[in-house]
Amino acid sequence: MDIRNVSVIGAGTMGNGIAHVFAQYGFNVVLSDLKREYLDHALSTIQTNFDRQIKKGSLREDQKKQALDRIRTTTDFAESIRAADLVIEAVVEVAEVKKKIFADLDRLCSPSTIIATNTSSISITELAAVTSRAEKCIGMHFMNPVPMMKLIEVIRGFRTSDETCVLIMELSKKLEKIPVEVKDYPGFISNRILIPMINEAIYCVMEGIASPESVDTVMKLGMNHPLGPLALADLIGLDVCLSIMEVLHQGLGDDKYRPCPLLRKMVAAGYIGRKSGKGFYTYAAQS
Repeated sequence: MDIRNVSVIGAGTMGNGIAHVFAQYGFNVVLSDLKREYLDHALSTIQTNFDRQIKKGSLREDQKKQALDRIRTTTDFAESIRAADLVIEAVVEVAEVKKKIFADLDRLCSPSTIIATNTSSISITELAAVTSRAEKCIGMHFMNPVPMMKLIEVIRGFRTSDETCVLIMELSKKLEKIPVEVKDYPGFISNRILIPMINEAIYCVMEGIASPESVDTVMKLGMNHPLGPLALADLIGLDVCLSIMEVLHQGLGDDKYRPCPLLRKMVAAGYIGRKSGKGFYTYAAQS
C-alpha cells in the first residue's frame, strides 16, 4: 500500500506538528478540527515553525510554500477523511473521546484506510476494539515539538498486523524520524518512564524538599537533562501528566503510580503549565 494522502484529526500542538511534518515530506494533508479558529491558529503555528526552519537553514522559502500548499483544513469531519490512506487521531487524551472517533472513522473510511492514534498512554487494543479493522489500527506516538523531535513510538495493538506495523515503520523513516516498535502496555516506553519521574519531582516540591527551581537545577546540572522535569511538565501540560499517571495507576494497579496530590490540586486550580500561563512557573500570555 502506498500512503500519499494523510488526514490529521485535531489541530492542537501535536496535530499541527504532525501535519507540518507530513506536508514537509511531500504528503497531501487534510487537517480537521471542530472550529475554524482552531485551524487558523494551527496554520499560523505551522507557518511560524517553517520560518524557524528557514532561519536555521534547514528549509528554503520555496519548500515552505510547497509544503503549505499541500495542507488543506476543514471542519467537516467526514469530508476530511474521504480520500485518506492514513488517518492520525490527535485529539484530547481521553479514552472515550478517542473511542468515539475510532468508531466513526471505521464507519466512514475506506476499508483499506489505516487508523492511527497519537495517544501518549491509552491502549491501542482498546481503541481498535471498537472498530471492525483492528489489524489496521496502530499507535504513532510523535514527540513534542514534532518538527524537531526524531522519535516515533510505533505501538502495536493486540491484533495489529505485521503488514500494518511494517508499513508505519517505513513511513516514519520517510519523515526522517526514528521509529521504535513498542508493545501495547500502559504508558508504552516513553511515558512509563518519564511521567513517574515528573510525578516524583512534584512530590519533592509538595513535601518541601526543594523549590521547583532547585529540583530542575539538580536534574539539569546533575543528570544532564536539557530541561528540568517541572519545566517539562509545564510544557507537556499538567493536565496531560495527570491523565497519563491515572492511566498508569489504573492499568498497572501499582500505587507507585499514584498521582501526586499537588498535581491534582494544580490541575483543579487551572494551573496546567504554559498553555494556561501558569504551572510551576509563570509564562507570558499565549497568542
